[in-house]
Amino acid sequence: MPRVLVIPGLGGSGPAHWQSVWEAADPALRRVEQDDWDHPDPAAWALRLEAAVAASPSGALLVAHSLACVLVARWAAAGSVGKVGGALLVAPADVDSDRHTPPETRAFAPVPLSPLPFPSILVASADDPYCAAERARLFARSWGARLVEAGALGHINADSGLGDWPEGRRLLGDLRAK
Repeated sequence: MPRVLVIPGLGGSGPAHWQSVWEAADPALRRVEQDDWDHPDPAAWALRLEAAVAASPSGALLVAHSLACVLVARWAAAGSVGKVGGALLVAPADVDSDRHTPPETRAFAPVPLSPLPFPSILVASADDPYCAAERARLFARSWGARLVEAGALGHINADSGLGDWPEGRRLLGDLRAK
């Protein structure tokens, strides 16, 4: 069974975020920790992701949120992608947009638009303040991801009030089944 790696975005995921709720409920999930959640460095973050994937003996499934979706797309160009069975990419941040994302994320621009070498599902919200719906659709098409339009859920984070987010767990189950 592949290890599930939880990859938060800018600021990390606080205790009420669905990623943290999942981790608390399932100790087998592993968070990819970063040295500095508030001042992201693309190279440092990619090294941490690479180390986590490499340390997963039976391969890995990636569960990325926000800026971490862009991290996964950047890392996929040179990382140990053969060990990745799939990725659940939730609420990608549009780091190319000054209007949608904070300056701390600019170092991750441009958003790579190459197909991912593993199955992926991109979950987008109709009213995400960090990524317009049409940009999320472009990312899904470019990355070869199955697009799930989740309705108006904001940034699909703690403020969205999702708790355990059963729909996200179902989508992760879809990836596990592949």
